[in-house]
Amino acid sequence: MAKIRTQYVCQNCGYNSPRYLGRCPNCGEWNTLVEEQVETSSAPTKKATTTLTGLVAKPQKINEINSTETPRVKTKLNELNRVLGGGIVPGSLILIGGDPGIGKSTLLLQVSGQLSDEHHRVLYVSGEESGTQIKMRAERLKVAGDDFYVYPETNMDSIRDTIRDLKPEYVVIDSVQTMQATDVSSAIGSVSQIREVTAQLMQIAKSNNITIFVVGHVTKGGAIAGPKILEHMVDTVLYFEGDLHHTYRILRSVKNRFGSTNELGIFEMHTNGLTEVKNPSEIFLEERLHDATGSAVVVSLEGTRPILVEIQALVTPTVYGNAQRTATGLSRNRVSLIMAVLEKRANLMLQNQDAYLKAAGGVKLDEPAIDLAIAVSIASNYRDKGTKPTDAFVGEVGLTGEIRRVNRIEQRVAEAEKLGFKRIFIPKNNLKGWKPSTNIQVVGVSTLKEALYLALG
Repeated sequence: MAKIRTQYVCQNCGYNSPRYLGRCPNCGEWNTLVEEQVETSSAPTKKATTTLTGLVAKPQKINEINSTETPRVKTKLNELNRVLGGGIVPGSLILIGGDPGIGKSTLLLQVSGQLSDEHHRVLYVSGEESGTQIKMRAERLKVAGDDFYVYPETNMDSIRDTIRDLKPEYVVIDSVQTMQATDVSSAIGSVSQIREVTAQLMQIAKSNNITIFVVGHVTKGGAIAGPKILEHMVDTVLYFEGDLHHTYRILRSVKNRFGSTNELGIFEMHTNGLTEVKNPSEIFLEERLHDATGSAVVVSLEGTRPILVEIQALVTPTVYGNAQRTATGLSRNRVSLIMAVLEKRANLMLQNQDAYLKAAGGVKLDEPAIDLAIAVSIASNYRDKGTKPTDAFVGEVGLTGEIRRVNRIEQRVAEAEKLGFKRIFIPKNNLKGWKPSTNIQVVGVSTLKEALYLALG
């Protein structure tokens, strides 16, 4: 006979404790342990995994499995196809997270309509909106289709029965925090509920070759709400980012079992939905001032896509005892490190200067190849000398002042050439093994001091 016991579960990381604790010993957060009741059985039953059609799953030899039977399905949004690694893999479980109002439901509603237009059966399960509300948004987005079904429901048993009867090819769960597994007694949205609901969705997707899109809420820190195991269970994790005060949205892949990670897709939000941005580099550079100091263009690589981004720096004398370092879209620690290298290796007195840096356009950059552009922008504003508007910079800065090689230099140079840049500074060691185009001057530099002399004089 099943026994009911009480445990306390951290709603931030999923840590279990037999008694209440004010602070979680695993993640260190305060007041996150919530009481939950769990049923335990002394004699657990063994149950075979079955598909929705009633067939029991059987093991197969890997050599006998044909991977060409289910090719990727491409949507009409090429940016989404790029982030997913070339298209949707049938039977995959895809998690999409993002801030409230950023456009997660809009994106999935558009994709659902496009798949329905291609004669794919789609089931849109909503735990937050009624059918009438979804219909109103679908009319605004001009989404319709005979194979597009809307199902406002939160009970997982009812959802499973509906999937069995309807036999859709694609299912959208909006959102996983509103779904309820009846065999778990804890509250909706708790760690136990999210974990059990995701496990059931994964079993449905893998056993029946159904692609399931799952919307996940995020915490105020930007992470997907619920235990970290939620991201481990799914096949793909996508983050929908952007500023609510701007129209551009960035879809970033942080986990993908069927493609490369850190891939990037850029969309623009309009009243009739999301549209693709074909050339994001032009968007990030279109408002750049030609005679401004403290500006440098870097060719950053997001996944397999090179993107040109303007890095801006403002250096002013400090009025406090300690100089401030503020960065938007860049790592503050990286900015502090490069400023220390500039002071030690390039003789710039920056210890009494406040520094404010940002990556224009709202994009976030975190690769080492942006170091040289950060250093040039800081030196440009400090010396009050502007860089040439046709110059671009790529390179990692070492602590001894050397410029270290970066990966995929040919793609970066080709992207700068395509957008009309006449000169690009790259690490000297990256000049080996390939021949640059004659339409752009490639300058190899080995030290930070040399790069600043050639770029600023």
